[in-house]
Amino acid sequence: MVTELLVSLLLLAAAVSLGLVFRQLHGCRVMLRRVNTHRIAARSAVQKRRMDLMEVRNRTKLLEETVSGGTSAVEKVHKAISSTTFGLIDLFSRDEDFRKNAMKARSTHDQTSSEIYSAVRTTNRALHILADTLIISKVEKRIISRHTRRPRNGDDQSG
Repeated sequence: MVTELLVSLLLLAAAVSLGLVFRQLHGCRVMLRRVNTHRIAARSAVQKRRMDLMEVRNRTKLLEETVSGGTSAVEKVHKAISSTTFGLIDLFSRDEDFRKNAMKARSTHDQTSSEIYSAVRTTNRALHILADTLIISKVEKRIISRHTRRPRNGDDQSG
């Protein structure tokens, strides 16, 4: 009888201990899920900031390429028009002095237009560098200030 009571008490103690262990295990799993959720959210925020910065960089690069491509297209059309015009003058002019003056004008025109389009490309590159510096540094500062302004949950609740 005493041994049965002792065995029953030991079984009861084991069952209670097992129940407490399972309860702690459940609590640990809940805490682990919370930690993983916070980790994923933090990673997601970092990834979003990286993507925002990459988007800004890509937009400035696209803008530079668009202006550069547009400049090249305009330059080609301009050269075609001027070549046609000066070619027709050369073809249909009967006066040799007029032809020489047209050749001088063509040479001056080609040199000037080449310098202008070169200046446009150089200015475009300089503006891209300036915009890159200003916009991206502004975005980086905003990202950093957003990151440092947020209070950390773990610091306030530790204990």
